[in-house]
Amino acid sequence: MSEPVLATRGLKRSFTQAHARIDVLRGVDLDVAPGEIVALLGPSGSGKSTLLQAVGLLEGGFEGSIRIAGREVSQLESAQRTEVRRDQLGFVYQFHHLLPDFNAVENVVLPQLIQGATRADAEARAERLLGALGLAERLTHRPNQLSGGEQQRVAVARALANRPALVLADEPTGNLDEATADVVLAEFLRLVRGEGSAALIATHNERLAQRVDRVVRLHEGHLE
Repeated sequence: MSEPVLATRGLKRSFTQAHARIDVLRGVDLDVAPGEIVALLGPSGSGKSTLLQAVGLLEGGFEGSIRIAGREVSQLESAQRTEVRRDQLGFVYQFHHLLPDFNAVENVVLPQLIQGATRADAEARAERLLGALGLAERLTHRPNQLSGGEQQRVAVARALANRPALVLADEPTGNLDEATADVVLAEFLRLVRGEGSAALIATHNERLAQRVDRVVRLHEGHLE
């Protein structure tokens, strides 16, 4: 059996608010296999985003072990964490966070250039990914010229640009109407599977459970 692309053991996160300790994560053990798509379900405030921030190496203050692609990453220095995020992880947020002064292709090209790709290779991959998401006619449009669903498709392509082992998605269709969300979600899942990446998707959308490989639920700081 292959090693998990993501493995957490005893992951904990606490906050202090008004002199009171709030335990958000209380020892989370989670494995995601290579190529597996897992939905992380739970109500708002259950800690889904906190868990994604932990495994995405976006914040400190966590206790426990995090292994990504077989490497222990929980104690890495800032520069090494940046390298792991660049080379192993892709991120899709509720809001697209596209660079407003760059068009669709350029938004997907930039992370590849940072990783060291040539511009020609980066543009070819960006155009392929965007085309697979139905944006072949919108390549040179800037974010303010795209609909909400189109903007989120560009964000999906950007997340997959560097062929990440694991895509982390936090309510990736939360800002879209239900019909658009269903279309974007279907395209997201199809492209992730086609690219061979794994994905951990935090959501409160129960319909997602019917489309993924496995569902885990976060309740009172523990996975169920």
